[in-house]
Amino acid sequence: MQKILTAQATEGMVLAREVEAPDGRVLCGKGTPLTASLILRLQKMDIPSVTVDGHPLEVAGELSLKEELQAIEARFSRVTGMPPLMYIKKKIMERAVAARGV
Repeated sequence: MQKILTAQATEGMVLAREVEAPDGRVLCGKGTPLTASLILRLQKMDIPSVTVDGHPLEVAGELSLKEELQAIEARFSRVTGMPPLMYIKKKIMERAVAARGV
């Protein structure tokens, strides 16, 4: 899943999370496919961003999944003999993969 600006949304993308109004009302449910009219409506309601399935946009300066996993490995390279920290590393890596919708 990827959080993107509403202005970056395109038809066919699918919401990975509910879209809520500032007062907490649910405007669109998870799994809703975006249409041109829905995107326009969200923009008119000043909804700044939405979270969509997958990772449809490449963001300048953003690491690829492989690079992100390598960076996590490097950060934990000195704590290989500590089971609690290895568990944390595993969970961080799982979240990184899940966030990309892989």
